[in-house]
Amino acid sequence: MSDKKAVLFIDVFNTFDFPGGEKLLANTKEILPNWEKLRQKAKENDWPVIFVNDHYGIWQDNFKKIADYCRNEDNQEIIDSMMPHEDDYFLLKPKHSAFFQTSLPSLLKELDCNHVILAGVAGNICVIFSANDAHMREFKLDVPQNCVASNTKEQNEDALRVIETTLSANTDPI
Repeated sequence: MSDKKAVLFIDVFNTFDFPGGEKLLANTKEILPNWEKLRQKAKENDWPVIFVNDHYGIWQDNFKKIADYCRNEDNQEIIDSMMPHEDDYFLLKPKHSAFFQTSLPSLLKELDCNHVILAGVAGNICVIFSANDAHMREFKLDVPQNCVASNTKEQNEDALRVIETTLSANTDPI
């Protein structure tokens, strides 16, 4: 099987309305240019771009409704910059992992992808759970360290260390 990649953006649409959310928001704003660069690289290489996001109680696979629900003056730049394009995919997740009870495994199979590149928030929660599930499903795995944010730099570094050493992921920056 050839190496066919897909880019997964995890929880890009986020209210940041929780304890520590202001720190995660600031760290996410720092990596936004890297998300944009990764998205451009995906488009140039014809890699599918898949957004997998929390549902916020809406439960409709409608990224505009989720984005509108999450958008505020603090996160507007992130949301507006990362709105899915017409040929992107958007899936909802009920819990932390992009794979848990979602159609992601079926979609990746349909797209013939065996290599996933994960980007998003929070590195120490949803990204690491998604990386673990990708590893267990035997996907090749990249988690560019400059495309992941957590509430603190220490939490992010700890998560990336586990992702690299335990899950055999490449964490080189994009």
